Amino acid sequence: MVLRCAAAMAAYRNVLPLILFVPSAKDGGMEIAMEELVKEIRQHLEEQLIPFWEGLKDRKNGGYYGYVGYDLEVDGKAVKGCILNSRILWFFSNAFLILKDNKLLENARHAWQFMKDYCIDKESGGIFWSVTYDGKVEDDTKHTYNQAFAIYALSAYYAASGDEEALSMAEELYGIIEEHCTDEYGYLEAFDREFHPIENDKLSENGVIAEKTMNTLLHVFEAYTELYRVTEKEEVAGRLRFMLDLFLDKVYNPEARRQEVFFDRTWNSLIDLYSYGHDIETAWLLDRGLEVLGDDTYTMKISPVTREITQNIYDRAYKNHSLLNEAENGVDDTTRIWWVQAEAVVGFINGYQKDNNCREYLEAAEDIWAYIKEYLLDKRDGSEWYWAVDSEGQPLEKPVVEPWKCPYHNGRMCMEVIRRLCR
Repeated sequence: MVLRCAAAMAAYRNVLPLILFVPSAKDGGMEIAMEELVKEIRQHLEEQLIPFWEGLKDRKNGGYYGYVGYDLEVDGKAVKGCILNSRILWFFSNAFLILKDNKLLENARHAWQFMKDYCIDKESGGIFWSVTYDGKVEDDTKHTYNQAFAIYALSAYYAASGDEEALSMAEELYGIIEEHCTDEYGYLEAFDREFHPIENDKLSENGVIAEKTMNTLLHVFEAYTELYRVTEKEEVAGRLRFMLDLFLDKVYNPEARRQEVFFDRTWNSLIDLYSYGHDIETAWLLDRGLEVLGDDTYTMKISPVTREITQNIYDRAYKNHSLLNEAENGVDDTTRIWWVQAEAVVGFINGYQKDNNCREYLEAAEDIWAYIKEYLLDKRDGSEWYWAVDSEGQPLEKPVVEPWKCPYHNGRMCMEVIRRLCR
């Protein structure tokens, strides 16, 4: 069976909670399978992902190179996305917490220094959207999503390093989101440099421009979960509860057993879109938030929804050893995206840990990992994962690194498997 770590918040202030896989005597085959899964994924993290991203360190201009093409050519003068830098900071901070290798903390510090020097707007506050390779402002848009990822990364870096300046910056960004990026209905999206609202073209897709998105709400929730974990501030807990209510009352569609994706200002859905990857990611991220929050009332309200989402994704989107991308107007997109597969592995393991009678979820996680190994891992020297493959498993010729292609999803998958299935 699976045992959740029951230590109080203070006991894991600087490390994420562990979930231990402890098979019963009759589960010998499963024990061997889980040991092999953890071994393979840890090896992948240590021998492929970490060396790849270490190799992109820009020692001259700071940060990490912002673009590697499908041809594996590094563009040393490409734009450096601030979301990419935040996610790299998060990746190395958490890799250090898992592996305790000081080199990983140095890699995180390198990303932190670039954020502090170039990504933060020292005049108007907040995080820019992107900067040039040498740190000049390239796109001064302030997006709530981007502020959230910086909080997420800085909270993790504080947990790894104890750097109070990083925590102070995370709390400052929290204050900026709450002051400038909200209305009476929830979290707004895009702003100019001085935080005047602008069109949300960066996180709108499928022919709509959304004033609110499930995606931004999810990652503000994720960021605040980390901030609350390292500060235990009740104000942050209150905002987590507020967002849980939004997910339950505005975002989740109980008839369709899915989340809606794009909304107008007052949470009216704008499009018939089913984002399979975001649903399975939401299921485990909300469960993680509930665990960190430790509020039994909200756990009782929200946990049945995350259970239902997981079941629906398993029934609807888990096809041919992998997860479909999305469905618009009922038509499935059969492209297999790198991040969707990574989140599916974590989401199904989480579903099994909530109910270990659901062996099919654990089997699905193993099956998807096998698919990832066969089709999404780029076996060429000096690479990591393809962006996507088609329904036949053929890679699409998309960049290996660019502002959205990062070590956040696949790196986090590795670390979650290690944490959750350790003995």
